[in-house]
Amino acid sequence: MNVHPTAIVDPQAKLGTDVTIGAYSIVGPEVEIGDGTWLGPHVVVTGATRIGRDNKIFQFASIGEIPQDKKYAGEATRLEIGDGNVIREGCTINRGTTQDAGATRLGNNNWIMAYVHVAHDCIVGDETILANNVALAGHVHVGDYAILGGFTLVHQFCAIGAHAFTAMGSGIGKDVPPFLIVSGNPAQAHGLNAEGLKRRGFDKERLAQLRKAYKILYRSGLTLEQAKEELERMPEATADVKQFAHFLEIQTRGIVR
Repeated sequence: MNVHPTAIVDPQAKLGTDVTIGAYSIVGPEVEIGDGTWLGPHVVVTGATRIGRDNKIFQFASIGEIPQDKKYAGEATRLEIGDGNVIREGCTINRGTTQDAGATRLGNNNWIMAYVHVAHDCIVGDETILANNVALAGHVHVGDYAILGGFTLVHQFCAIGAHAFTAMGSGIGKDVPPFLIVSGNPAQAHGLNAEGLKRRGFDKERLAQLRKAYKILYRSGLTLEQAKEELERMPEATADVKQFAHFLEIQTRGIVR
């Protein structure tokens, strides 16, 4: 363990092996930090925050602070961060509220770039990229492998599906189905995230099936309910198409169209 002499680490905090705490950083009493995690200088980690293994958290990040919610009245809530994440300069990730599950969760191997805000009760999956100045309002869910371009703003309670891509400066006020590219403010759909999917090993057959599903939803002139019924009738529906259709069933804010 390597703790800089100017750092303030509460004796009740639980630190794993090979943890590094940089100069002037502060670690509170309820914090748990897993093996191999590195905190740069001037990082604040507070509250009931659990950080996994092999994370890198850069200077001026604020991790586990109370939620920015006027209803919050000091309830015991938490922040859970997985393994292998990179959290760059000036990021803010808040704890949850009792109006939801009481926890904000960040999965594994995410790349969280500078000045990103992850608000209370957000759930971010694995292998995502949140580019500079992305802001997630409360209760937002982001699926695995999603990429949010710089300055993307996401309204509270919205969901962004797995493998989706939002262009720079997108304003997300509705749910974004998986596998799509969206852009604009308000955001609109602009096809499949084909290049991203190819990089992740999606072959021509998988992409062809997803294109069929996309055309049913976005190019057929059907209502959302009619498109859902048509997707259910696809005899050759793959696991990807079923994932696409399932998202449409569970969406709560309407979808970007």
